[in-house]
Amino acid sequence: MAIAKVDSTKMYTLSEASKLVKDINCTKFDSSVDLHIRLGVDPRKADQAIRGTVTLPHGTGKTKRVLVLCTPDKEAEAKAAGADHVGLDEYVAKIDSGWTDIDVIVATPSVMPKIGRLGKVLGPRNLMPNPKTGTVTNDVVSAINEIKGGKIAFKVDKTGIIHASIGRISFTPEKIQENSQELINAIIKLKPSSSKGTYLKGISMASTMSPGIYVDTKSTSN
Repeated sequence: MAIAKVDSTKMYTLSEASKLVKDINCTKFDSSVDLHIRLGVDPRKADQAIRGTVTLPHGTGKTKRVLVLCTPDKEAEAKAAGADHVGLDEYVAKIDSGWTDIDVIVATPSVMPKIGRLGKVLGPRNLMPNPKTGTVTNDVVSAINEIKGGKIAFKVDKTGIIHASIGRISFTPEKIQENSQELINAIIKLKPSSSKGTYLKGISMASTMSPGIYVDTKSTSN
């Protein structure tokens, strides 16, 4: 039993957790490895609503499906850069009807007025393009390359927790640890000056359908 291998009273180092998460995996597919990071912030305050992006050194292990919403003059370069879907009006109509079979949407600034009304569909799925995450840009080629290369977006939820996938169970423990550390470093850099007390309150690591492994936050400081 996987749960018997995890001591729920112990705080594991990030290195130990990265090995253990592989040992307790019980799925037959290449499951996701996720970090859940509890922060000492109040997400209701604008300056404490932590969000950002980070490029994981070893990628996510998953090929992300990218939709680029742009004017016709940008379509050829978006397709050449590897976008899975490119267009505007037809995709706005599809999304308005509930279609969200993509992982990331990149949009050029000029088309944002057309897609603003899609917030009710895209917002809850964290798919709405945003300048802060680099998904509203005229440089669609760079945006696509970064996304396909392992760039992920993260944001704190209303309970003060960031949930993020940092790799796959097929990764080596070293790759899991290095990807995890990169995400944690990015979050630490975003600590708001108004946040008092402990910023990194808790970290747990888990793969799909596995028990959570509690990580000692002190083991993540460089």
